[in-house]
Amino acid sequence: MNHSFPPHRPWPRVLLAVALLAYGAVAVAADDLAWAGDARKVAMSVPPKLMSTLTAAIDKGGPEEAIEVCRDEAPKLARAASEASGWSIRRVSLRQRNAKAVPDDWERAVLQDFDRRAAAGESPATLEKAEVVVVGGQAQQRYMRALPVQQMCLACHGPAEGLSPAVTSQLKTLYPEDLGVGYRVGELRGAITLKRPQ
Repeated sequence: MNHSFPPHRPWPRVLLAVALLAYGAVAVAADDLAWAGDARKVAMSVPPKLMSTLTAAIDKGGPEEAIEVCRDEAPKLARAASEASGWSIRRVSLRQRNAKAVPDDWERAVLQDFDRRAAAGESPATLEKAEVVVVGGQAQQRYMRALPVQQMCLACHGPAEGLSPAVTSQLKTLYPEDLGVGYRVGELRGAITLKRPQ
């Protein structure tokens, strides 16, 4: 929920956030939330580690090996980052490969907003959202940062007709309900999502 206020009411941003909690969410630019910088730093630290792990797997056994490594190692990296940072961290997508990557209602709305913003010309690499959200009467800090498709992702997430038989077979074995194909470089694959109590 986005809120705008007339300039003749110069409330401090903290008071605005407190006043708006009753509405369930406070939509404020990420740079205006003191904790958003911490969330951004944590969110940006996980993907490079995963990409490094996947590159090593591809070098060792090809893209088909990377599929299993991604399934096993991505949750471990997120768990380690969660334990180190105090944030609950995971990846989500509107076209998930892993059933655990299904977004909740807030994440789905943010992903849809990211899609609209990308379609309007914003770079997926810069898309982020930070909000205070009330769930069950408890305020949570929520942060999401988009994950755009990179060139190396196409071997497993590109158009189905371009995937190798080995990759297609591995996907059918490990992810029989896979929705995570058909992407092109630069498109929005999903997002990394963080939350913690306010």
